Amino acid sequence: MKFIVTGSGGCVNLPRPLCQCSICTEARQKGVPHARCGCSLYLEDAGMLVDTPENIADALNNCNIKEIKSVFYSHWDPDHTLGMRIFEQLYFQWLDFYEKIKPCYTVSVYAEQNVMRDLTGIRSKYGSFLDYYEKMGMIERRVLKNPVTLDNIKITAVPVSKNKAVSVFVFEDSGKKLVYAPCDCKPFPDDNLMYGSDILLIGNTFIGDALKDNRTLPENHPLRKELHSVEEVLEIKKKYNISRAIITHIEEIWGKSYDYYIELEKKYTEYNLKFAHDGMIIEL
Repeated sequence: MKFIVTGSGGCVNLPRPLCQCSICTEARQKGVPHARCGCSLYLEDAGMLVDTPENIADALNNCNIKEIKSVFYSHWDPDHTLGMRIFEQLYFQWLDFYEKIKPCYTVSVYAEQNVMRDLTGIRSKYGSFLDYYEKMGMIERRVLKNPVTLDNIKITAVPVSKNKAVSVFVFEDSGKKLVYAPCDCKPFPDDNLMYGSDILLIGNTFIGDALKDNRTLPENHPLRKELHSVEEVLEIKKKYNISRAIITHIEEIWGKSYDYYIELEKKYTEYNLKFAHDGMIIEL
């Protein structure tokens, strides 16, 4: 399996628009990997994309993605879904529409039942976006009730026990296994399927207590209840006997550069922990 981290950023772009701090300025000047698009993942073997953040078009172009057969959604949050207008840009042509020519390809959209319900609720005054895209022949919705197999890769959606619908995805092929938990995955699902995985690619984390603009994350801050610390990620990795961990969904507000994370990895060498960047390739 070959995965490409098409986006390693969080709910705010890096660089943040208007911001002139040193981290955003560097990202603006140097681009990827110092810059980060919203959180998304591409599985090349199956032409599959997970989530569509607002800048997904830029992310796909940056990584030179040539084919998308399906899109899987982890949850409804705007930073993971509001780039869904990408469906109009993949295989749909307005000139063809007026000549009654159907799109050359219809993208399959997969989500767990409750996630799909939330996605269908994203709408304009004219109605649901997904209803519209499906009516126009751009997509076909497919509710995930059981594991699906695409190009010999088994994909399972594992629900997170929260007050909203969130899925963690497990990819399996030829004895290899990758767990993708991009966001809202605390508490982490207690599922036997996680055990013995090769890689945990996880978001929903915070990196240290010192943040941007001299702010800090005190012990009683509510974010600590929502996000995993690096130490908690390592505990998950140990509990499920996972070989490697990669942290993604890296927020701009943490105020740390790409070079900082490269140096930080050295501290965690013995734990096989790395930090994702846009364009990172993961092969199993």
